[in-house]
Amino acid sequence: MTRKKKKHDDHVDESWLIPYSDMLTLLLALFIVLFAMSEVDASKFKQMANTFRSQFPGGSGVMEEQAPNSSPESTPLPKKENLVQLSIQEKERMEKAKEELESLHKVQKKIDSFIKDKHLSKSLQTKLTENGLLITILDNALFDSGSATVKTDSVSIGRNLSNLLVTNPPRNIIIAGHTDNVPIETSQYKSNWELSAMRAIHFMQIMMKNPDLSPKTLSASGYGEYRPRALNKTAQGKAKNRRVEVLVLPNYSLENAK
Repeated sequence: MTRKKKKHDDHVDESWLIPYSDMLTLLLALFIVLFAMSEVDASKFKQMANTFRSQFPGGSGVMEEQAPNSSPESTPLPKKENLVQLSIQEKERMEKAKEELESLHKVQKKIDSFIKDKHLSKSLQTKLTENGLLITILDNALFDSGSATVKTDSVSIGRNLSNLLVTNPPRNIIIAGHTDNVPIETSQYKSNWELSAMRAIHFMQIMMKNPDLSPKTLSASGYGEYRPRALNKTAQGKAKNRRVEVLVLPNYSLENAK
């Protein structure tokens, strides 16, 4: 008789699954902890810690029962009275800035009346900007071509303007010279930058002769052709760029109040 061969089943050792499943469980617990820490809640944290400690007895536990570090989300909100105080202060700042704007507008109206009376509307312009009251004087109203000396018949413009800019309290005034992009090189000035700076200084010197205008509030600067108002492709554009600007700074604004 032929002996029947016994078939032997191959049994795979599955004992490795036990530590593997434990590791997965621990990883899952870790991700849950990380998620919970992103939204801090002390009571929920304590409750979760107790749950994990009951599921994993022995050892130091997956989560220690202690409050995590504070996060920006857990920072207490300002008290109601503090919010009210901030609102009052913000309102006061806005009121002061508004009053200063109205005061500068009154100065602008005086200068506009002077421009109208002297028929200077083609040479002088005013504009109330976020930086202050800007007065623009085209260079042909003050200087000869290539010169930084104020023309004799134009000295009165600087004197009258200085009278109109006397305020109480005084405001800081910046005088800036600008040119077009046509290169210049003379025995006096090697560049448009030098020419623009000297024009601003000479005009400032005329304003400084007013004893009621404090020299401490005045400053001058030259920008040459580097801050144009128009394209230098046409004669009209170049004429707009050749100018002296007088900027009257506000004593109070929302920017400097922050």
